[in-house]
Amino acid sequence: MSITTTEQLSATTLLRFATAGSVDDGKSTLVGRLLHDSKSVLTDQLEAVALASTNRGQEAPDLALLTDGLRAEREQGITIDVAYRYFATPRRRFILADTPGHVQYTRNMVTGASTAELAVVLVDARNGVVEQTRRHAAVAALLRVPHVVLAVNKMDLVDYAEPVFAAIAKEFTAYAASLGVPEITAIPISALAGDNVVEPSAHMDWYGGPTVLEHLETVPVSHDLTACHARFPVQYVIRPQTAEHPDYRGYAGQIAAGVFRVGETVSVLPSGRTTTIEGIEALGESVDIAWAPQSVTIRLADDIDVSRGDLIAPADDAPAVTQDVEATVCHVADQPLTVGQRVLLKHTTRTVKAIVKDIPSRLTLDDLSQHPAPGQLVANDIGRVVVRTAEPLALDAYAASRRTGSFLLIDPADGTTLTAGMAGASFAAADGGETDADTSAEDAEWDF
Repeated sequence: MSITTTEQLSATTLLRFATAGSVDDGKSTLVGRLLHDSKSVLTDQLEAVALASTNRGQEAPDLALLTDGLRAEREQGITIDVAYRYFATPRRRFILADTPGHVQYTRNMVTGASTAELAVVLVDARNGVVEQTRRHAAVAALLRVPHVVLAVNKMDLVDYAEPVFAAIAKEFTAYAASLGVPEITAIPISALAGDNVVEPSAHMDWYGGPTVLEHLETVPVSHDLTACHARFPVQYVIRPQTAEHPDYRGYAGQIAAGVFRVGETVSVLPSGRTTTIEGIEALGESVDIAWAPQSVTIRLADDIDVSRGDLIAPADDAPAVTQDVEATVCHVADQPLTVGQRVLLKHTTRTVKAIVKDIPSRLTLDDLSQHPAPGQLVANDIGRVVVRTAEPLALDAYAASRRTGSFLLIDPADGTTLTAGMAGASFAAADGGETDADTSAEDAEWDF
């Protein structure tokens, strides 16, 4: 790559986006078309796809194979795992998470969309909005994905009819808006033929909006984490205790959000001790200011007890400290999550013991109804939980910060990830109508 191209790419923004759609809606074909038509596919990859397509008796290369990398996916013609792809155009760099469409792989979509700034939801023009379409819109809303694209695919199979597209777009937009999705863009496409994917379609002159790639290149993406509440999870305490640095004590980590300045008054949580920032070091150099997502070392004016897992935040803008966590979760493990179960809760760099005190409800994504007191959550379930932790946590609401408002529940026996959690209210429980956590006695070792 030339120096000029490298400089151009470094100056462009990065967009993380996820794709989702029902089975056979053509999602993998759309992704393959995006990669192919944007010239982001290497020659040997195209040759491998052409060979695999020939072996399956297809005359033309099946672009869906560019993302369906697992043998089971190619044999069944479906997407199972989350396939991550990187590609770039002169205007923007992209990290794409191609997520599965099956109901039993809802947890995979949660994984792929958890860091996405945009979600592309595919709909087959012949079938319109189906239950799985509504499920994908609901997951995007739960994860606070700020931009959603409705790609109405296979328009060639409905004679590129505008009324068909308009009816689907109207139904989906109304549903997604009711979930609180802030921006919805509908685009009629044919992934197989390439209509409105990278190049404008000659068959749909009634559509005057952007192509999929054009929208991806131009959608406003806010990477300005400096405007967020400043948060610095401590990852490592640096104490050389050498002759050259006998009293040096620094706290290393990555700034999760916001800006920190030398001389600023900060609180160390969960202890609540207040001090000022004496110095900030980035890449071995002293600086007066640092911002997310820089990795830095912060030195404090007072010698107070700070360890891995503590959170440094502005004294006048610190999150609340609590041992009672109420959250919306997606259960990702094969074994169920049950009331009374002992778990580890990992939040940023802090891991603490916890007990699942209550599971007030399980969300039915088909109609957004709540199933009260299910007793347990099984794989792919989304529900509300109340967790009691052994030690206080400085936890933001997920709606305010996707980074410091999220957490994992982990099996203490073998380290398996059980559940992905989003603290605070979900769109379906915004009225705070959860039941009180069970306060019955537990085993003394885990009784908080």
